[in-house]
Amino acid sequence: MIRSNRPPDKRCLLYDKKLMSYTDAHVWQRSLLAERIQDPSLDDVLILLEHPPVYTLGQGATPEFLKFDLDHSGFEVHRVERGGEVTYHCPGQLVGYPILNLQRHRKDLHWYLRQLEEVIIRVLAIYGLVGDRIPDFTGVWLENRKVAAIGIKVSRWITMHGFALNVCPDMTGFQHIVPCGIADKPVASLAEWIPDITCEQVRPHIVQCFADVFGLDVIEFT
Repeated sequence: MIRSNRPPDKRCLLYDKKLMSYTDAHVWQRSLLAERIQDPSLDDVLILLEHPPVYTLGQGATPEFLKFDLDHSGFEVHRVERGGEVTYHCPGQLVGYPILNLQRHRKDLHWYLRQLEEVIIRVLAIYGLVGDRIPDFTGVWLENRKVAAIGIKVSRWITMHGFALNVCPDMTGFQHIVPCGIADKPVASLAEWIPDITCEQVRPHIVQCFADVFGLDVIEFT
């Protein structure tokens, strides 16, 4: 739990889950979003979890970045309302879904994306790693390899979807796609720099850096 003397509208509820299906998490996000559109005074939320293997495509994504037949692959695939192209989720990747009311923060989507990147960059710095931004792209890179993907949806300034940090996943699932539609910049995981790293070690750092970047009191909801 992270607490300070910030005002009540700077409170954020943390739902720290382990493994949850993409479908269940998506329905949950949409429910939290709808509640906050109806009542903007509700607390901000951060969901932190891992997913079983699944591919997701943004609302404007094109199938050309898939290396398999969408109708006959046997893979779990979802097209959702976030921005961006295809990405892959699996255990060992930490996924964060902030449900934030940007009217309390800043009504600027570019600012919000840069703040999500800043959260990941600060987490990497804890391990002595220098995360980079690349102009014209969204996400975080280490040595020109993408370790964190970001894709969001905002309705009436309430956010959903978020970020995915490759901590120690089985990376073979990425071989079936062109991740985020970027063919010339490979993906990587933190385990390639820190071989014994685990999601359990990284989770509290994400929570702390998220709280610091957004100026929030994060309160774990059990």
